[in-house]
Amino acid sequence: MASKVVEYKEKISNVGSSVLRFFFGNRGQNGMMLKAFIYILLIGIGFVYLYPLLYMGSYSLKSLSDILNPLVNWIPTQLYLDNYGRANDVLKFLPTLVQTLYVTVLPAVVQTVVAAVIGYGFARFEFPFKKTLIVFVLATFIIPPQLTMIPRYVFFNELGILGNIQSFLIPASLGQGINSAIFILIFYQFFRMIPKSLEEAAQLDGAGYFRIFFTIAIPMAVPAFIISFLFSFVWYWNETYLAALYFGNSLTTLPLELNKFVATYNQLYAGADGTDSNINEGIRMAGTVLTILPLLIVYFLTQKWFVEGIDRSGITGE
Repeated sequence: MASKVVEYKEKISNVGSSVLRFFFGNRGQNGMMLKAFIYILLIGIGFVYLYPLLYMGSYSLKSLSDILNPLVNWIPTQLYLDNYGRANDVLKFLPTLVQTLYVTVLPAVVQTVVAAVIGYGFARFEFPFKKTLIVFVLATFIIPPQLTMIPRYVFFNELGILGNIQSFLIPASLGQGINSAIFILIFYQFFRMIPKSLEEAAQLDGAGYFRIFFTIAIPMAVPAFIISFLFSFVWYWNETYLAALYFGNSLTTLPLELNKFVATYNQLYAGADGTDSNINEGIRMAGTVLTILPLLIVYFLTQKWFVEGIDRSGITGE
């Protein structure tokens, strides 16, 4: 009788252990409860990021009647593309896109290259006041840019470089571009992870510092280059305060045109007949979609290398 009781207790214990393993996992395996929590969390985070895109895409395809109709929520009754036509006219999309690429791609490339050189110098060479210079590099990121905007504007005005791309290129070429400190630290940490034995072996074969940098350091730092360029490209693209301050009316970008979208629309369609001449939510959302569309295309084309770069370099971004 006692043996049957013991056997019965063991069966209950085994069943309980199986249930606990199923819900909570065991020995490194995720249980059902943990998986459900992770999936719910990921779905929630994904919805937070996707909701604005879905909202913009839906409203940009709605006619005025669909916007005013409370029964039409997410799916419009028809694909109303006239919103994009008007947004294209207001933004002057193609000419503005060319100017935007001009003032974002070139500074991003220059900033990435200069940050790589500076980061390699900090990682591989010892020189006086090295730590002090690293602190100064960090200070350029910690100090709010609002404190340096006006002094830079006065300095650039004295140099005569306001109203052209040099106001972005010169700081980028000197390691003082938009958030350059982050990219310098990225390359600094990445180059420190490269074994010194590779460079020492190259030096034994007669390679100099420049050859080592171009043949060993750069090929191994491709993930850091990808991450730095993409982040730099996005930050230069989204920059409106500095672009408006330095470029004035000489150059413009899509985000700048989006900032004055309503005023430009009212000037362009002032006195037009019909109720559709007034701006509505659909036209605004169409202009927003056109503004972020190039960034989305760049992301979809480079997401494979972007994810691999983050995975290999251990960078989590901001």
